[in-house]
Amino acid sequence: MARAAGGSHAIRTVFFFATICILLFSHNVLSFYLPGVAPEDFQKGDLLNVKVNKLTSIKTQLPYSYYSLPFCRPNTIVDSRENLGEVLRGDRIENSAYVFRMREPQLCNVVCRLTLDAKTAKEFKDKIEDEYRVNMILDNLPLVVPIPRSEQEGPPIYQLGFHVGLRGQYAGSKDEKYFLHNHLSFTVKYHKDELTDSARIVGFEVTPYSVKHEYDGEWNENTRLTTCDPHAKSIVVSSNSPQEVEDKQEVIFTYDIAYQESEVKWASRWDTYLLMNDDQIHWFSIVNSLMIVLFLSGMVAMIMLRTLYRDISKYNELETQEEAQEETGWKLVHADVFRPPSHSDLLCVYVGTGVQFLGMVLVTMAFAVLGFLSPSNRGGLMTAMLFLWVFMGLFAGYAAARLYKMFKGTEWKKIALRTAFLFPAVVFGIFFVLNALIWGQKSSGAVPFGTMFALVFLWFGISVPLVFVGSYVGFRKPATENPVKTNKIPRQIPEQPWYMNPIFSILIGGILPFGAVFIELFFILSSIWLNQFYYIFGFLFIVFVILLVTCAEITVVLCYFQLCSEDYLWWWRSYLTSGSSALYLFLYATFYFFTKLDITKPVSGALYFGYMLIASYAFFVLTGTIGFYACFIFTRLIYSSVKID
Repeated sequence: MARAAGGSHAIRTVFFFATICILLFSHNVLSFYLPGVAPEDFQKGDLLNVKVNKLTSIKTQLPYSYYSLPFCRPNTIVDSRENLGEVLRGDRIENSAYVFRMREPQLCNVVCRLTLDAKTAKEFKDKIEDEYRVNMILDNLPLVVPIPRSEQEGPPIYQLGFHVGLRGQYAGSKDEKYFLHNHLSFTVKYHKDELTDSARIVGFEVTPYSVKHEYDGEWNENTRLTTCDPHAKSIVVSSNSPQEVEDKQEVIFTYDIAYQESEVKWASRWDTYLLMNDDQIHWFSIVNSLMIVLFLSGMVAMIMLRTLYRDISKYNELETQEEAQEETGWKLVHADVFRPPSHSDLLCVYVGTGVQFLGMVLVTMAFAVLGFLSPSNRGGLMTAMLFLWVFMGLFAGYAAARLYKMFKGTEWKKIALRTAFLFPAVVFGIFFVLNALIWGQKSSGAVPFGTMFALVFLWFGISVPLVFVGSYVGFRKPATENPVKTNKIPRQIPEQPWYMNPIFSILIGGILPFGAVFIELFFILSSIWLNQFYYIFGFLFIVFVILLVTCAEITVVLCYFQLCSEDYLWWWRSYLTSGSSALYLFLYATFYFFTKLDITKPVSGALYFGYMLIASYAFFVLTGTIGFYACFIFTRLIYSSVKID
């Protein structure tokens, strides 16, 4: 009967997971995108849907909706349906007033004309001062500005989006003026199919200009510009006569479209976007870091194997009670090594949360390496991580309950509740404060009420129940038996040498794991805060595996030295040893802020440090759990390998 019940329970679990997966992936099936899948063919003259996205700035990190500035508007603004990740990123994708027809070049098209007042002029000046860029999308490709390389030949560097305007001075004047980019020269690159005469879009570039447009007579719909007239062969090729941003200034927005045939195939169109600016330094640094860490890991493994083999052989050769009494080292603390630690409930909660994180990161990495989370699927990475975090609550509850039962705990519901709420509550609290700051700036990065409700539902409606299910299953299983018995009276710990001081050894233990990732961390931070693409998930996966190995080995080594010093309080120290790498991560993020970023506004600085605090906290939970389990397995192995009289 018990076996039948267990079988039916397993079937229900599998069915439950299958249902979840179908619900999860069916929601985004239309927006799910693999590089090289679902291309769109355009015939000559077909209307192209040009969309506008948020305004972004690396100086403020606060995105704004495109139409928060008085740009030219279409008759009706249609908001595209964004996924959860896009909303959290601050994306606001809308239709535009630009009209493109496939392979039909246009010159000097007038979009609209407006007269600035004091308010709109100030809005433009503020955005130009903060170096905001306009982002647009055509056939799911982001708009880029090609910048030629100054020192070497090769393909240009692509900058995402074009600047709203620029600051400058007239010749012979010291007064700084603001100039608006009101003429856009677009280039649409396409790959043509010779058989069907259809074409696929493979590139979307722009060169912005600031031009003070002029015309004769009164303005009407048929007015011809004297500064940009294809009939008079007068086209815009420079910003020699720029459009100034001042009160009562008339601004005319215009654009050109050129179509350029390209040899690049549709499946490879993202390759140019993903080229790193300093790819040689990137690859060399990654390989160098991996080689150093692998070498250190090999040395650590060799020392540990030789030393442990000698110790175990020596202990097992002891025959008399007199010899056993004279023994020293880690075997002496066998009756105390599995004594439950102080605050064991909290340790169970943190270990469970770490398992949840580890599962989320591993599955996300696997999808990213396979190409499911390419940059073309905007917001896909963040959406996937959120959903995976929620569903990994099952494993968090299971791991926390198993450890809790080993510590002779009985109130599994209390542990499940704390596991479900401790980490998410801290993160949600910080996130809520940051969101209030963004809301105060009227930025599109502020999460709307509906999305906030969806996040709370994911937490309370799915994650919390799954944690309880996992805890229930984990607690029902038999408790893990320790390989040796624990005395009722704890052994006195002798005075430790200075280098075995807990704080010192914990801080030393975090250096090596951080060293495994800090070079890759530079590129990740650049992609987040400098608005660059990051798509080297293959190398990131290798670095992550090296991080796992390094966390495990450094914790095992320091745990071994600690036990040899007859200090058996290893539970929390094993967690904190590898977890201390999060401290170095936060310190590096602080260094990066002051050396690489040009953030001056207090709100933007608070956003940076708030989000990096969340990232460091998550890194602490992840690496701490890896170190804990490595030490847990290690101690069980060595104490089950020796004869205990």
